[in-house]
Amino acid sequence: MNVSMTATNKAQALFEEALKTNSTLTTLDLHRNSIGDNGVQALAETLKINSGLTTLHLWSNDFGNNGALALCEALKTNFALNTLEQVGCKGALEMSEALKANSTLTTLHLWENSIGDDGAQALAEALKANSTLTILNLNYNIIGANGAQALAKALKTNSTLTSLNLKRNWIGKDGAQALDQVSTTTRCDIER
Repeated sequence: MNVSMTATNKAQALFEEALKTNSTLTTLDLHRNSIGDNGVQALAETLKINSGLTTLHLWSNDFGNNGALALCEALKTNFALNTLEQVGCKGALEMSEALKANSTLTTLHLWENSIGDDGAQALAEALKANSTLTILNLNYNIIGANGAQALAKALKTNSTLTSLNLKRNWIGKDGAQALDQVSTTTRCDIER
């Protein structure tokens, strides 16, 4: 039996229980803690119940699709969280579904997730339905012209997004042109 693993599991269980019932903690910064899929899945379960946490930082935690899926499912029913910094997963399709259901998230940072055009197109579809997200950071995501064009099209109908970061992507001339055209008719500040 690994004693340190047992202690870690007990500490994790205590933390989960405390977070479920705590209504005063509003910001939780867990970046660079190597919590992995299991930790994010456990955290996601608490987010389904917790009504006080408004800001969650999860970047640099080495979690994958299982953690991302659990987190996205929790966002569908969590109505307290308004800022999420999540780096290290490729759950853009699942996140887009969560954004369609979530009505409190205002800030979402998904930098360095390699979501590509498919992920950008899925998020663009979510932006058409979402009316609360104001800041979306998609920096370093290998988004090409098709993804940029989809996001530009979504901005024509989305009136709440005020900041879109597409720096260090591969949007090309066609993507840049689509974003330039929409930037004249929207209040969204587009960084590229």
